Formats: sequence, C-alpha cells, structure tokens
Amino acid sequence: MEFLLYFIVGVFVTFLGAIPLGTVNISVINTTLRVDARNAMKIALTAGIAEIIISFYALHCSMVVADFIDMHQWIQIAIAFILFLLGGILFFKKKKEETVEKKRKTSNYITGLFLGLLNPPVLVYWIFIITYLNKNAFQLNMNTSLTILFVFFSGVYLGKLLTLYGYSRFSILIKNRVQNIAAIINRVIGVLLLVIGCVQVLKYILG
Repeated sequence: MEFLLYFIVGVFVTFLGAIPLGTVNISVINTTLRVDARNAMKIALTAGIAEIIISFYALHCSMVVADFIDMHQWIQIAIAFILFLLGGILFFKKKKEETVEKKRKTSNYITGLFLGLLNPPVLVYWIFIITYLNKNAFQLNMNTSLTILFVFFSGVYLGKLLTLYGYSRFSILIKNRVQNIAAIINRVIGVLLLVIGCVQVLKYILG
C-alpha cells in the first residue's frame, strides 16, 4: 500500500507540474502538428527521463540548487536567449523548410532531453514539492529505501509521459478540425516562446 501511495503521488505531482505550457509541451504540440504523433512521443520519452534527473537532483541537493540559481543568475539570461532564438526561428520559419525537419527524426530524442533539462522552473517546482511532501508525512531523501525511490520516480516518468501524450492527442484533435493549422501554430508557438523568454528576463530583473 505504501509503494502504491508513492507511485500515485509521483504521477500526480508530475502531472500537476507538467500541465502549464512550457518548452517541452510546445515542442510536442509543434512536432505532432508538423510531422506526426509518433515523433512527438520520441520527445516525450526522453523528456520523461529529464524529469527524473531533475527531480532526483532536487531530492539530492535542494538547498544547494536553490542557492546556486540565486548566485548564478546568468543562467536565467541564457535560458531567455535560447527561448528568444527558438521563438524567432518558429515565428519566421517558412513553409518550404518543413520537409527538412521531417528528415531529422533521430534528433527528437535529443530535443526532448535537452528541453527537459534546460528548464529551471521545473527544478524550482521539484524543490518546492519535495520540501512540501517531506513536511507532510512523506520521506523523500537520500536515506529513503531504494524501492520506494524507484516506485516514486516510476510515477514521475509515467506522469510526464501521460501529460505530454495528452498534449499530443489534443493537438491531433485540433489538426483534424482546422485546415492549414501548421503555419498558424508555428507563429503562435513562436510568440509563446518569446513571451516565456520575456517572463524569464523579467524574473531576472525583478529577482
């Protein structure tokens, strides 16, 4: 019963944290619309691994990580720059370039892992969640049983996978109802990335 509880909690907290639209979710939506759901799930598979790495890192040294981000705020600017770059590329991307992306199927795994790891808000989220769980009758630290940790992180992986799968299925529903949506969605996603980049810059300035 204890193992099941940790598994369910792992799925739930990951699902809750992955629902807000972020770079990985946007990438899954974009790939589903412009290529297919199969390639989008390649991104999801490695993004789930990245989620485990981040959550484990937060478990291992939550306080150290929080201090590191505060002391090295250039990381926020670097993230914002990458978001601006990706947003600009998508916004100004022309239709004829779409065939090039279809040939880069193997890069989807790298994309999922890269975008999943390059996500400071997710790290902050996990630091908060682990701290909260430990204050409410859960035991998640480096002294916790390996079996419990395995079950919990299995839930984390499944939660991430289910959320991104849901985004992919939702994208297919939209695609089937709207013609020529790929060109429109590129601009929308580009704008969203630019907005996320602006938010990152504001957090750096105000923080």
